[in-house]
Amino acid sequence: MASTIGMMDSAYFVGRNEILTWINSRLQLNLSRIEEAASGAVQCQLMDMTYPGVVPMHKVNFDAKTEYDMIQNYKILQESFNKLKIDKHIEVNRLVKGRPLDNLEFLQWLKRYCDAVNGGIMNENYNPVERRTKGGRERVSKSLQKNSKSLQANNVCNISSTDTVGVTKASGPRQGRMNETVGAAHSFGEYQALLKEVTDLKLSVDFLEKERDFYFAKLRDIEILCQTPELEDIPIAIAVKKILYAADAKESALEEAQEYMRRSNQDGTE
Repeated sequence: MASTIGMMDSAYFVGRNEILTWINSRLQLNLSRIEEAASGAVQCQLMDMTYPGVVPMHKVNFDAKTEYDMIQNYKILQESFNKLKIDKHIEVNRLVKGRPLDNLEFLQWLKRYCDAVNGGIMNENYNPVERRTKGGRERVSKSLQKNSKSLQANNVCNISSTDTVGVTKASGPRQGRMNETVGAAHSFGEYQALLKEVTDLKLSVDFLEKERDFYFAKLRDIEILCQTPELEDIPIAIAVKKILYAADAKESALEEAQEYMRRSNQDGTE
């Protein structure tokens, strides 16, 4: 599959904003520039999302700043490619330099590959924040076991104690932990809501930019046509250029062009 994604594939025409939106929505990040993904950690997690468990996420360094640390991340990614028999050589020396174009091309390829595997559908069971914490699942499991033992110990203390004050003191920490848990869940919910809003806004901006570029290209084509020697002096071309070159604040450009056409037609019939 990887070898069939050539440089003329539609994957390489995906814009920077669309790539950033894809990364942020999938991994619950807030990247604003392509070069922020130059460390290789994002690419590792995108593969972990596509093939859960294949990438040893506890070895991935999301705080990588030096080229040495970044190279270690790309080694993990290349090993994952080899394990999955993905025929793709990673240009590590170019990517770690943080050049936007090199990183954009690689991410374009990666998006095309991941979408081909999962049909562009997001894995709802994948928790990117949890997976980013080193040894995430093991830590959560150990934490749950520890909390369970702590609760059991507190229950034993409560049963054996007849002191009302003692019961209050034992239940106090539990209440505090419950409040913290509820607060964290609420904050995470707010974070997800804000992230969705940001993603929607970026998609809107990206759509508007594409629409602007589309109509600008059309107007530019019309301008070039009107400037050709065979057409530039005929009345219709001159009228169109009056509209194209009118000042932004000039509201009568269309009326002026129409009046010019009427005069030209009258002169032609005389």
